Amino acid sequence: MKFTTGIFLAAVFTFLGCESKSQTSTVAETAKTEVQQQTKPKVKEDKRYVHAHGMPYKGKILMVASSPAISEQTGWPIGFWAAELTHPLHVFQEAGYEVELVSTEGGEVKMDGYSDPTDASGYAAHDVISLGYMQQEWFNEMLKQTRKLSEVSAEGYDAIFLVGGQGPMYTFRGNPELEKLFVSFYESEKPSAAVCHSTTLLLEAKTSDGELLVKDKTWTGFANAEEDYADQAVGQKIQPYRIEDQARKLEGTTLK
Repeated sequence: MKFTTGIFLAAVFTFLGCESKSQTSTVAETAKTEVQQQTKPKVKEDKRYVHAHGMPYKGKILMVASSPAISEQTGWPIGFWAAELTHPLHVFQEAGYEVELVSTEGGEVKMDGYSDPTDASGYAAHDVISLGYMQQEWFNEMLKQTRKLSEVSAEGYDAIFLVGGQGPMYTFRGNPELEKLFVSFYESEKPSAAVCHSTTLLLEAKTSDGELLVKDKTWTGFANAEEDYADQAVGQKIQPYRIEDQARKLEGTTLK
């Protein structure tokens, strides 16, 4: 019994000794690591693309999409082009910005059929970014519940982005509310962007002094060459007019 106890006590002392050595070793390694970290150069983050969960937003960006419409040229139901909403949305969110989507009439917005990556045509099957967003419940809810653009102003937002698609050819051009909203961002020196067919707004949008917003500027939009390609792809003329043709009729501005 005594022998057993002696062995037990020796084992305890040995164990405690090992633990002590282990603790000493851990402290030494920790100190070594701290010294190494102090001597390493600090990481400089030049581009902050990733917005980690829980981090505060850097600001808020307003995106404007067309409400559903019917093309007078083709008879198709039209709206916004999926990639022209989801791809910039992805960039804005990764950069740490909150995004609000509004539309010309409010309520639900619909993507152009050919822009849907699940469409039977396969026209946009490569668009994995849109496909990914379509799996998100919050994204689908956002498309169902948009505010009307007349309910917002430039105040409280850092930038505006007009989503393209076939719908804008009917709902953006000649839309005084959208023209006023877009120009208010521009005149507040906030980034103001339009892409693809949404640039039709720039054919008529005027500044507060009555001049065309694009006066003395070089700008771009959906080109005739692209319209030709799209028409050939579907076998018919798609748009009721062409942005490039209309832009070249304007004096004092250059579409390139």
